[in-house]
Amino acid sequence: MGLGSKLKSLFGGKVVDENFFEDLTDVLVESDMGAKTSYEITEELEKICKKEKITDQSAITEKLKSILLENVKETKLEIVPDKVNVWMVLGVNGAGKTTSVAKMANMYKKQGLENLVLASCDTFRAAAIEQLNYHGEKVGVRVVSHQHGSDPSAVVFDACDAVRAKGPGLVIADTAGRLHNKENLVKELQKIDRICRSKADEGCYKKIIVLDCTTGQNALRQAEVFNEAVAVDAIILTKYDSTAKGGVAVSIGRELGLPVALVCTGEHYEDIAEFNAASYVNDITEN
Repeated sequence: MGLGSKLKSLFGGKVVDENFFEDLTDVLVESDMGAKTSYEITEELEKICKKEKITDQSAITEKLKSILLENVKETKLEIVPDKVNVWMVLGVNGAGKTTSVAKMANMYKKQGLENLVLASCDTFRAAAIEQLNYHGEKVGVRVVSHQHGSDPSAVVFDACDAVRAKGPGLVIADTAGRLHNKENLVKELQKIDRICRSKADEGCYKKIIVLDCTTGQNALRQAEVFNEAVAVDAIILTKYDSTAKGGVAVSIGRELGLPVALVCTGEHYEDIAEFNAASYVNDITEN
């Protein structure tokens, strides 16, 4: 049952009192907004309702929507024309990182970007290099890769040189995501980060994290770790079509201030779209 259905059930015959708002907090927690964010949002909503003497279901829902919308951040991933752009894609294994890289490559290629190279920087995970090469062939985009176990920074270095040799364009670097070895991961990402920053033209470097909508507050924790390591610029949400998508973008926006740029809704390369905060809030409060 989604947040919208839970809200309708909550309103059904209930008096809008302290117990109502306690129950609403529970509903928000169950919808992946996390305890801290849920308590704060409910407290804010209760104060507004008391002050403005709001008791009507639709009016309370609209106020809740406006509060949620204030917390959900959105951004656009725009390629700076006539420049060398470098985007480092982060995320834990299993979040859909490599597939998201392929979807982005397909999307930007169809928009007319010719000088686009994918960098296979996950040189340790079994079959990661082969996986990205497979996607590259499918979408018709060049992949730069080295042998298994090689230095990921050297891969992105070569990929950036390959793009610059042809003029302006974009490098999308697919990185490793072994969170069980956090210290080594952070060091590795920071090294790749330095190379990406040095090879991109000024103002043309972005760090993008891929998060699985269905993992709830685990996604928030992942965002925290990667953000602390390299200061994330934008989020891609995968499995956005799931009924469990819930409110993870709300807690991430409120607690970390990180914006969502893209959402992935299926298995096909075309199943990617720009994120719209207003549509997201409507989706989670009505379904």
